[in-house]
Amino acid sequence: MIAAASEAIWDNKAACGRHYRVRCKHTQNDGSSLCKDKSVIVMITDFCPPGSCHGTIDLSQEAFNMIAHPAAGVVHIEFTE
Repeated sequence: MIAAASEAIWDNKAACGRHYRVRCKHTQNDGSSLCKDKSVIVMITDFCPPGSCHGTIDLSQEAFNMIAHPAAGVVHIEFTE
């Protein structure tokens, strides 16, 4: 499972290769009903430049589908290293 990091955690490329456990807290439009009661561990493999990221971590589609229903679109997450 992979993800891209925003400037907030990119740390001048130091985040590349780090692993984060990510969990869906709630969705943008629908509370938590589209969140799954699961977490996923992702490895940061890329930088998500300002303007193209909607948050701190941009999950791959496969990783996103592990924690939220695909119809959720944008979700609010919590993550730990």
